[in-house]
Amino acid sequence: MSKLTLDGVDVMGERLVKEVIDVIQEKPNLRKISFVAHSVGGLVARYAIGRLYRPPKEEVKEDTSGNGCKEEPMGTIGGLEAMNFITVASPHLGSRGNKQVPFLFGVTAFEKAASCVIHWIFKRTGRHLFLTDDDEGKPPLLKRMLEDYDEFYFMSALRLFKRRVLYSNVGYDHIVGWRTSSIRRDSELPKWEESFNETYPHIVYEEHCKACDADQYETISTEDDGSSDKLEAKWFSFGLNQFPMKELVRGLSRVSWEKIDVSFHSSRLRFAAHSVIQVKDEVMHIDGGDVIQHMIDHFLT
Repeated sequence: MSKLTLDGVDVMGERLVKEVIDVIQEKPNLRKISFVAHSVGGLVARYAIGRLYRPPKEEVKEDTSGNGCKEEPMGTIGGLEAMNFITVASPHLGSRGNKQVPFLFGVTAFEKAASCVIHWIFKRTGRHLFLTDDDEGKPPLLKRMLEDYDEFYFMSALRLFKRRVLYSNVGYDHIVGWRTSSIRRDSELPKWEESFNETYPHIVYEEHCKACDADQYETISTEDDGSSDKLEAKWFSFGLNQFPMKELVRGLSRVSWEKIDVSFHSSRLRFAAHSVIQVKDEVMHIDGGDVIQHMIDHFLT
């Protein structure tokens, strides 16, 4: 792991912003932009687009379709049309809570200890992932990223993309849990064991989730027996900084998502699922090739 990865989601996001702006300036003919990010890179990309967002211009485009309607002006990402926003095994709900980091084995004592000492190992990034950051009295960064905050247009930028896609490992990913990478509560995780996809054998479930406003989400939440809510409140009660996962899920559910669930349970390298899903090594991790092909086949251009 590069030491630069420990600098924090915001610092890494600012670096990405600079890189994107440099590319845009070097290639003036660019018209569209997409992001594909793995692991914590998904959070970095979400931060970066919040900084790159440009509000719509005041003028309304004239209608060219002949139906008498005028096109509403749209914002841009760095002046470009936003197309695909894709994350692969990214901890959108952070790493704090029961089984959010699977290698802690779901043991509450381990998870509680991790939230207290994570900054010793993963520095500022660890604080962001475990929601223990407290920059000048501000809410945790992952909470701020649920809305447009100060000069950052986190949600306005995310809404611009024509597609928002989550690729998630249903198991054997010992770094990022299924719930946090797929933005679901425990009660929302689908049954996938009987699934079979001949074209993409490691993709076991696909779901297109429409955007939900707060009232809709609350209605959905009250339809279960409430047991998952009690567990989630417990999972995030470590220390003084209490922030239930339900609020993170609700905030991110205000935009639509395509959720693609992946399983390498039959792969000989299943215990390396976090790397296999992105084919980190084109020879060793070739089992993840169908996931990459799925991404390519559905990519908007």
